[in-house]
Amino acid sequence: MNTRILKASLAFLMAVVLVGLLPTGALAQVSTLDASKTNQAWTASDFASAKPMPMPTPSAPALGPDNGDVFQGIMGEPGFARGGVGNGRKMPVKIPLSTYVEDNLDVAPQEHGTAGQPYTTSRVDVASGIPSAYYPFRAAGKLYFKIGNSNYVCSASLIKRGVIVTAAHCVIAFGQGSKGWYSSWVFVPAWNNSGVGPYGSWTGASARVMTSYYNGTDSCAAGASGVVCRNDVALIRLNSQSGVYPGTSTGWFGYGWNGWGFTGGNALINQLGYPVSHDGGNRMQRNDSQGYNSSTYVNNTVWGTRMTGGSSGGPELVNLGTAASLTTSYGSYSSYNIVVGVTSWGWTSSSPKQQGASAFLSTNIGTLVTATCTGYTTTACAP
Repeated sequence: MNTRILKASLAFLMAVVLVGLLPTGALAQVSTLDASKTNQAWTASDFASAKPMPMPTPSAPALGPDNGDVFQGIMGEPGFARGGVGNGRKMPVKIPLSTYVEDNLDVAPQEHGTAGQPYTTSRVDVASGIPSAYYPFRAAGKLYFKIGNSNYVCSASLIKRGVIVTAAHCVIAFGQGSKGWYSSWVFVPAWNNSGVGPYGSWTGASARVMTSYYNGTDSCAAGASGVVCRNDVALIRLNSQSGVYPGTSTGWFGYGWNGWGFTGGNALINQLGYPVSHDGGNRMQRNDSQGYNSSTYVNNTVWGTRMTGGSSGGPELVNLGTAASLTTSYGSYSSYNIVVGVTSWGWTSSSPKQQGASAFLSTNIGTLVTATCTGYTTTACAP
């Protein structure tokens, strides 16, 4: 068979398989923006002055079992898709360091908050090396974008060779429909304090959110409409550069859904992001804490953290790191570097020290991946 025909046939079959995983009409639940029609040019001063996307903040007090909340199991069969390591080839690009200064940040004193969820927040990079430039950390990065004429920044991560996942509130204003889209997304993977994006910068080709978030009909927690919701998740397909996508070099995370990695409603959550309260947002931060599915907050995953604005959209992973060689066998949920949510909301006061994320489900991340990757299984979504 002709090679071109074979590739086209495989792409078609992959699309059929992907769509076949979804209920009838699932793709109609996704709203899409052709980002190429809204892109604006970025200057050095735009990057430097970008403000952190304000962290959506609930008005309710801290959550947790000690405060009357209970664990919530996730319905549906757990599943996951593996990531890829990448070849590590760098393509440096100058990106100015952030000069934005956040006033009135109060994240002291205790390291567990009033919810009683202990955590550890620290730099990924250490004095003697730059782990953020190596897999798995290099699959995460900073996401710049524009709201009108103002410049903002969130966090994001690759889950396909040319597809990033972030929070929907870093892509569109909740419930505002077509007039709510933001624009001009630029993803810089493995960003560090050097002023150089080691793996280049990548513009967005299209953005997708669930239609329920787009039109404001999403299921949200009582008193927290548009803040704590079921579908604060977005995918952005990136433009290639000479036919190459960033994941070819950086690799990409896997992703899990329907409670993959959780047991009894709990999981150890490894969070990555660029909160402006830490090192001015110029260094990747890592946070480790037990997370649980909250019945009070529409099944969102909630964990303890010191991160604040700028961390929105960063990945919540299970099993972050590199697998060891064991003399015994691995147990359940043993695959590494699996994203199960993205930072969606939190407090910036000194009290709760918590953030949360819409749980990845087959009905949000699964639907969005299928809509994004149909027709791109040999390029942006290639294994």
